[in-house]
Amino acid sequence: MADNGRSQAGQSQDGSQLNLQGFAYEELFTRAGLARLDQKFLDHLARQAPAAADALKAYRNGQDPDGAIALSELLLSVAPHVESFVIDLFGIAGPAGALQARIRSHDTVMAFKKLFVQRRGRRYRGDFPRSFGDLDQWLDGEIRQHGLPADDREWAIARLGEIWSADEERYKPEIESLTHWCAFILTDAEMARRFAGWASFRLPERVDHTALVPVRSIKRFGSDMMEGPAEGMRRRDGFHLTDTRMDTRHVQSEVHYCIYCHDHDGDFCSKGFPEKKGVPELGLKVDPLGVTLTGCPLGEKISEMHTVRRDGLAIAALALIMVDNPMLPVTGHRICNDCMKGCIYQKQDAVNIPEIETAVLTDVLNLPWGVEIYDLFTRWNPLLRDYLPGADTGYKVLVVGMGPAGFTMAHYLSRAGCTVLGIDGLKIEPLDERFIRHPVADWSLLTEDLDERILMGFGGVAEYGITVRWDKNFLKLIYLSLVRRANVRVIGGVRFGGTITVDDAWHLGFHHICIATGAGLPRVVPMTNSLARGMRQASDFLMALQLTGAGKKSSLANLQIRMPAVVIGGGLTAVDTATEVQSYYIKQVEKILERYEAMEKTIGVEMIRKGLPPEDEQILEEFLEHGRAVRSERARAQ
Repeated sequence: MADNGRSQAGQSQDGSQLNLQGFAYEELFTRAGLARLDQKFLDHLARQAPAAADALKAYRNGQDPDGAIALSELLLSVAPHVESFVIDLFGIAGPAGALQARIRSHDTVMAFKKLFVQRRGRRYRGDFPRSFGDLDQWLDGEIRQHGLPADDREWAIARLGEIWSADEERYKPEIESLTHWCAFILTDAEMARRFAGWASFRLPERVDHTALVPVRSIKRFGSDMMEGPAEGMRRRDGFHLTDTRMDTRHVQSEVHYCIYCHDHDGDFCSKGFPEKKGVPELGLKVDPLGVTLTGCPLGEKISEMHTVRRDGLAIAALALIMVDNPMLPVTGHRICNDCMKGCIYQKQDAVNIPEIETAVLTDVLNLPWGVEIYDLFTRWNPLLRDYLPGADTGYKVLVVGMGPAGFTMAHYLSRAGCTVLGIDGLKIEPLDERFIRHPVADWSLLTEDLDERILMGFGGVAEYGITVRWDKNFLKLIYLSLVRRANVRVIGGVRFGGTITVDDAWHLGFHHICIATGAGLPRVVPMTNSLARGMRQASDFLMALQLTGAGKKSSLANLQIRMPAVVIGGGLTAVDTATEVQSYYIKQVEKILERYEAMEKTIGVEMIRKGLPPEDEQILEEFLEHGRAVRSERARAQ
């Protein structure tokens, strides 16, 4: 456990020294230490913003602000001071300042997008006196003449627009030419494809609920089939993370796209989209697909987060979103999107809130001691009314299941002062004691390539039910934040109802049992021979693939797939199965060929094939042939 032997000097496992200003590292894990930290923050706030300090104290003492808008104003007035306090506490003024400058550097591109792309270029209806190539070359010359960075052409052109817009009379010809250049890109399909990667030219599209996914009809296998557009295809090889998320500029583009509705109680992304604003008895709207627009189930401070993130305050944004969602690492991009469904933009693309949310987290994690900043906010968040962990209640709670529901319950129960034991039927690998007992200097120390990541067993469906479209390294962050607490233990390989029963729990001294074992079991298709040889349930295949690590080169897991594979169904599990079975098959035949050739050298072909039934020998030949084809293709590609 993490409560004994913690590094008092604050030395991390890589030798880096954490020098907290006025605190020992272990103090941040005690209620008394966090209370002293909170008082230091209140003193800091009183010096910087006395009115905000008084309002925060009143809020903590039970005086509710006058409505949701007033609460938003209070939190937004305090959040920037949370950031400055944490920066001073961890001594990261340099890196945090550089992060803020990097985020704010994209303001130039956002201003260019608003003024030249959306206002001037999109509305231009005149002739083009010069060709696009001519205008493009002219812009390159202007970039050189002004000494702007050629390696970031988007920013350089945006900066030109900023310079010229400051004196419109003087630079009228330049502004007209830049407007023509933008209009060319917006009206020519080939040009639009060429600049598709620029945040400046990523404009919201109209939403057609009858055609959410663009497809085209093709002839294949003698019948009509549907295929998605080639430009939307993301190729993959193996089980590396398939989606590395938006870069900072595109995230800022989404942030600036938001209209910050919290100041007029219109943040439907957070509260749900009403049939009529101000008339709650009419309920929530239902979209054309029959989905009720509930907004974020947690009621996150989304608009408020966007407001401070727009200004480059990453730590303040993290503190705001963790008011309602301390389990932030396992939400966001590729996990949930109810917030997008409830966005004020209903007839065009919604703000990509999950991308922003995950970027807010990773921005902080990538700071020095970012893991420690996140971990601190799980125990102490000055924006919360219950900003400190509760005193020990004496209650002991058994939480059954360490999936999202289980580990979230463990978090809230431990903060409430309960002693928590979390159990799971899966074998849960222990975390390296160095990470538990010592501060983590760099987030990269906890991350692994998903293609070779060892399955830790922690996280339930988030561990074995989600494919590599989502970064499972985030699970380690949640795991670490829990097992560092003195009142939490996590044990795997324990089946409730077998290894331990309800009566056993009472005899062991538990006062409560929380069942968090999932909403349902894999569905067996009610049809004859549905479990015949060669047929699998999709959920069973995905669990077997991920829990055994079959996709890894070093794995000896027995999971055999043959092609062609037919996937019945069109839901998320079916889509995941279709993508994973293709990637796994390539890995499978490569592993078989490599091992066959290694065994051939040591024991010979005769011994390998001895005793193989004819059908198995045929399958082996098939796999070897396909393995050689993959090897040949890799060699050709190189």
